[in-house]
Amino acid sequence: MATISAAMVKELRESTGAGMMDCKAALTETAGNMQEAQDWLRKKGLSKAAKKAGRVAAEGLIGAMTSGGKGVVVEVNSETDFVARNEQFQGLVKMVAQVALRVGADVETIKAAKVGDSTVETAISEAIATIGENMSLRRAALIEVANGVVSSYIHGAVIDNAGKMGVLVALESTGKTDELAALGRQLAMHVAATNPQALDPSGLDPETVKREKDVLADKYRQQGKPENVIEKIVESGLKTYYKEVCLLEQAFIHDTGKSVAQAVKEAEGKVGAPVKIAGFVRYQLGEGIEKQESDFAAEVAAASGKK
Repeated sequence: MATISAAMVKELRESTGAGMMDCKAALTETAGNMQEAQDWLRKKGLSKAAKKAGRVAAEGLIGAMTSGGKGVVVEVNSETDFVARNEQFQGLVKMVAQVALRVGADVETIKAAKVGDSTVETAISEAIATIGENMSLRRAALIEVANGVVSSYIHGAVIDNAGKMGVLVALESTGKTDELAALGRQLAMHVAATNPQALDPSGLDPETVKREKDVLADKYRQQGKPENVIEKIVESGLKTYYKEVCLLEQAFIHDTGKSVAQAVKEAEGKVGAPVKIAGFVRYQLGEGIEKQESDFAAEVAAASGKK
């Protein structure tokens, strides 16, 4: 049996653009013959998939899955929204979420994880080759509690557990699981609607808080306010800011007369035990991806001019 070195895998990856695990499999199957390995990848459609890898994939689906005190959310991207309605792609997203629930949120670990006789990375490559669009597992997050539940909410659901936005909320409590799950879902819907930046002020980026303080202080300096007055105004302004961006201090969307912290405290009666929000995750499809702007009419005109 031929020894497959890292250098051989690197060379094949550079020449085909296929994934590392696929290149290793190709070399193993062909006893280290580089040309045969390239042909092996082409036959599997994996070399074809690699050619699409440079295209921007900012559409797709967010998938979420929970099991008791554990939950994951994943983002699998495609080039067009049309693919999100493809059953093969939907199945791929569900499978990725199931694997993440099993192996954790590290993207490379998920891609290398076994699914039957293959890997997640190979499954993605095969979907690219079949559907004809670039796709990628962009990110994943997992939250877990020893006692309690993790609840999920999918906004803009295309299928069960997958849509345009996914939220997880982890609640620590020894109380009734069904009541906790119901509260968790309400809180997940709240997070989807309000997009909090942190659980409480201590979780905010200090630089962000400093910038907010500086903006407020400069505003009142320009109005000629004395420094001792500015200090008090800034502290008051920060409290308002915290109510806007910190989950526990936000007005609860299901009862705006209460803060989220007050709503959770009141829910403890139904739950039958103290409740603590241990964490939350909110993924919105494509956030932070710079999408390519295209002139469709110009593309059609250019295509029609080709011989």
